[in-house]
Amino acid sequence: MSKVANESISAEAARAIRAGDRRQMARAITKLESTRETDHIAGQEILESLIEDSGDAIRIGITGPPGVGKSTFIEALGLYLVGQGKRVAVLAVDPSSPVTGGSILGDKTRMERLTVCPEAFIRPSPSGGSLGGVAHRTREAMLLCEAAGYDVVLIETVGIGQSEVAVSSMVDFFLVLLLPSGGDELQGIKKGVIELADALVVNKADGAMETTAQRTRVDYASALDLIRGMSDEWRPRAMVASAIEGQGVVEVWGTILEHHELTVANGSFTTRRRDQAKDWMWKLIDEGVARAFKDHPGMAEAIAREEVAVAGQKTTPAAAARTLLESFRPRG
Repeated sequence: MSKVANESISAEAARAIRAGDRRQMARAITKLESTRETDHIAGQEILESLIEDSGDAIRIGITGPPGVGKSTFIEALGLYLVGQGKRVAVLAVDPSSPVTGGSILGDKTRMERLTVCPEAFIRPSPSGGSLGGVAHRTREAMLLCEAAGYDVVLIETVGIGQSEVAVSSMVDFFLVLLLPSGGDELQGIKKGVIELADALVVNKADGAMETTAQRTRVDYASALDLIRGMSDEWRPRAMVASAIEGQGVVEVWGTILEHHELTVANGSFTTRRRDQAKDWMWKLIDEGVARAFKDHPGMAEAIAREEVAVAGQKTTPAAAARTLLESFRPRG
């Protein structure tokens, strides 16, 4: 297919996405996630056509340990936002299937009520083994959702792990869901999570666990007072919610809006968005250089040789790296 024909197809897809065509948006995201170079390039062309239309949504990252009720909470929040006239996109990063490598699609089946809302778009994406389970192309998918006119983009991660840093680097507000617990169990939450969070929400504050959840909230509120937050102007909060009963969801959204209004007013919103875009550019450059390094003629054999030497303590990792870089460096 000619370059002109490809550009025409990309322009047509971009127009459809601007008009809110969910099927075209899903196809574009599939292309961005594809490992086939031709598909990925086509997805990037569509994204480049839409980049100036992106950036207007509030981006929210939501993480938490398995069993905390992330999908239930996201559905409750999404339904509330739809009821407020918002269009909501959910990028749920699914664990990759060990058989096919594709998304298991568990999150979509768990959000049955939100799935049928025409104002909502739910996209489970396979984590593909990328950092902490964050889908490699989640950022690009987020931009497509914004170009399609979604007001709020919710990014759900597989669970607590390295993904915390990856998610917090692409969103405006980072929310950590926690289980009701007490005593020594509170030590299980890492200090790093609290430092990254803009708010902690103790979920499942209902029934017999309501009192425990309230006590847990007080404990985490005390912990937040001892830790320096990401901003001097925003103090992270500890809250409680029951996603099943719909309690606390309105308060959580109110906190997100308060944070959004504050950061827009003091200029940190724009600064953070710009820094995130530059950081992502350099991450892609690093990945591209790493691929070029491994694909360079003769490097596969040289890498294997140096790995054996390092494993056998015949050389140091630093010396092996130096040798490989010398082999890769263009001769002047």
